[in-house]
Amino acid sequence: MKSRKKLHKSERIQNILITSLFLIGATAASTLLLNLGGDSGNVGIVYMLAIVFISRYATGYIPGIIASLIGVICINYVFTYPYMHLDFTLEGYPVTFAAMLLISGITSTTTTHLKEQNRIINEREKLLMEAEKETMRANLLRAVSHDLRTPLTGIIGASSALLENENTISETEKSQLISNIREDANWLLNMVENLLSVTRIRDTGAQVTKVPEPLEEVAAEAVQRFHKRIPDAVVHVTVPDEFIMVPMDATLVEQVIINLLENAVYHSNSTAPIQLTITVDSGFAWFHVIDQGDGIPQERLDSLFDGYTTSPNSSGDSHKGMGIGLSICKTIISAHGGIIAASNEVKGAKFTFTLPLGEDIYEQSNHSYH
Repeated sequence: MKSRKKLHKSERIQNILITSLFLIGATAASTLLLNLGGDSGNVGIVYMLAIVFISRYATGYIPGIIASLIGVICINYVFTYPYMHLDFTLEGYPVTFAAMLLISGITSTTTTHLKEQNRIINEREKLLMEAEKETMRANLLRAVSHDLRTPLTGIIGASSALLENENTISETEKSQLISNIREDANWLLNMVENLLSVTRIRDTGAQVTKVPEPLEEVAAEAVQRFHKRIPDAVVHVTVPDEFIMVPMDATLVEQVIINLLENAVYHSNSTAPIQLTITVDSGFAWFHVIDQGDGIPQERLDSLFDGYTTSPNSSGDSHKGMGIGLSICKTIISAHGGIIAASNEVKGAKFTFTLPLGEDIYEQSNHSYH
């Protein structure tokens, strides 16, 4: 942390430029006022205003104090009769000098204190962000070890069984083992895509490149990609009748939708259709993924997006843990400026996330409702 007692060379140069520009501007404005027939008493106000701005934008106390000294001299020498002549015996001059010096001192002290407070707040925010990133990184590492170990073990076990018992097991058993290997491999591929998505966000400083995308197309593409992984799942999609464009990284948002749909399949213990509903309200696009399964245990709701689950899911498919996927969903939605949450319905669970529409798009969507 750099010392605030000694200014760097660049800060000194900046102070000189700021002080010079505002004083020159005050002198030019005062000259213009007098030429237009203004009262010379307004000159002091112009210089006081310049001192306020110098104290605001310069670093430290010195520029404001120096500016007040120069301002008082300029008022005395340039704008007070006899012109172009210093006269420190003028009536009211000591009061003007003291007032300008006091104003510059108070303003400099206040602005310097505010700048220091802002610097401290910014540093604290950076520390909190770093701490949050470290927490997320630790959660992801735990989630990786928890969610990826079992499918790898399953692949190794199934492939070993095929190799060791190739001549003794039936074709039906071989087909089942191969199907298990493919399912576990697809799940691992999905997890790798999730990890690449969150890495992409972190590499860009938790920012995403957002371009307006049509809601209906994003939902359709996500469902289509989801059906390539789970062809038998049934998804009912409801989107607004209006053509709505939302600023987003479409690939990342589609990944969130796919993750939530897969969770609904693997963790609901239900084969009933999944509902994907998208609405627009209060400047946000609202995405709801609703299943008709067992719901989420109440004790897990608060920590569902932390990135790590300490117990396997109720279905017994421990290789399909929700932790890492939901953690990455939260990272993606937060980077878009939205929120994500989970709740229980009368029957089943509901996952909801939001995306800001943007002011222009929000105004357009409002017009479409009237």
